[in-house]
Amino acid sequence: MVALISWLAASSSSGSSITFLLPLLLIGGLYFLMIRPQQKRAQQQKQLAENLDPGDEIVTHGGMYGTITEIDDDEGTILLEVAPNIEIRMLKQAIARRLVFDDEPEDDDQPDSSSDGQTKALGDGAKPSADKEAGDQR
Repeated sequence: MVALISWLAASSSSGSSITFLLPLLLIGGLYFLMIRPQQKRAQQQKQLAENLDPGDEIVTHGGMYGTITEIDDDEGTILLEVAPNIEIRMLKQAIARRLVFDDEPEDDDQPDSSSDGQTKALGDGAKPSADKEAGDQR
């Protein structure tokens, strides 16, 4: 990359236009490669935290499984039952994903989508791709 930039700077007669465009291209590239994906992940995490209900089974970022028993929106916390009669208080932001269990058998012919035609969002128990599932069966 640096070699290409130095070659462009040396070969062009108007070096000022290259030196002006280069920082703009780098800032634009950083935005689309780093900042924008992070904003999408933060929005998905916020949406997941807002859509929680008591009785949902979840996994925390620390890897702890449990069932939500109470939600306190004022403090932004939940009570998580990790074992019978054992509850811990956690922040909503500590939830990595919600576990979704389907009672219906899966058909390979139908796409993996919810009943209203929308696909499951990241963090809402979306299943891995068929390639990954095939790799796990070997």
